[in-house]
Amino acid sequence: MSSLKFLTSEQKQFWQENGYIKLSNVYSPKEINEISDTYDDLFARKQREVKSLEASWAGSDMKKLAKNINYSVKSIHNLQMHSSVFTRAIMHPNLLDALEDIMDTKDIVLHHTKAHIKPPEKGAPYLMHQDYHYFPHKKDTMLAVFLHLDDTTPENGGLAVYPGSHKLGPLEDHGSFSEERNEAFHYVDPNKYPLSKAEPVLAKRGEVIIFSYLLLHGSYLNLSDRTRRMFLIQMKAADDEPMEDVHNSPCQGLVLRGTNYNQDGEYINRYTH
Repeated sequence: MSSLKFLTSEQKQFWQENGYIKLSNVYSPKEINEISDTYDDLFARKQREVKSLEASWAGSDMKKLAKNINYSVKSIHNLQMHSSVFTRAIMHPNLLDALEDIMDTKDIVLHHTKAHIKPPEKGAPYLMHQDYHYFPHKKDTMLAVFLHLDDTTPENGGLAVYPGSHKLGPLEDHGSFSEERNEAFHYVDPNKYPLSKAEPVLAKRGEVIIFSYLLLHGSYLNLSDRTRRMFLIQMKAADDEPMEDVHNSPCQGLVLRGTNYNQDGEYINRYTH
């Protein structure tokens, strides 16, 4: 069990009650600068290679939320496959210490990583949703780690949450499937859980938001003159097994801390061969 090496008892209680927590002392300013520079270089290079990194979210409800403007969001997946800078960010001792305290386990594995850029003046919003519907797991230990590379507010498309909603368990999915993109877009009933009634989560450059994949969260339309850059890491307890064979990614199941086997020496999830 955790020894509260990183989080205070007050922070641990906030996490348990709200399903999310903001941390300001995970990465140093020097580390954030290195991550930020590498992030920008990667997006510039990928843009030259593939021309379009567009990953805007589909569906009539999403278009309504975006006020029918021609919204956009740029995305790259699996950043640890591009630079050791991102691998070090995922493996950072401060981050893993915090996750031990939050998850009450020493056995932590990677699920996937990705980056989103919301451009100024037309950055796409996202309806309230649970990440659960994208990759459900039996023990619901899955967490999202949002590393902010820009100061973030509602005005430039920041995060919004329903505090404590992780206690509701999985909610009915009102999402849609895009035939054109061959991709599902999951969200809850926008009339019951509108973005307008969610609580904004402001974050400074370098701050980290960690939240349960059961927490209702979404993000605002970016109509400001400021970009919003985000690096996302999804992690889970090593012994938490997927309920569906979906969302498979390179390095999935990589052991970030601890082991991937039990006291009897048996492997405890399907990622290990």
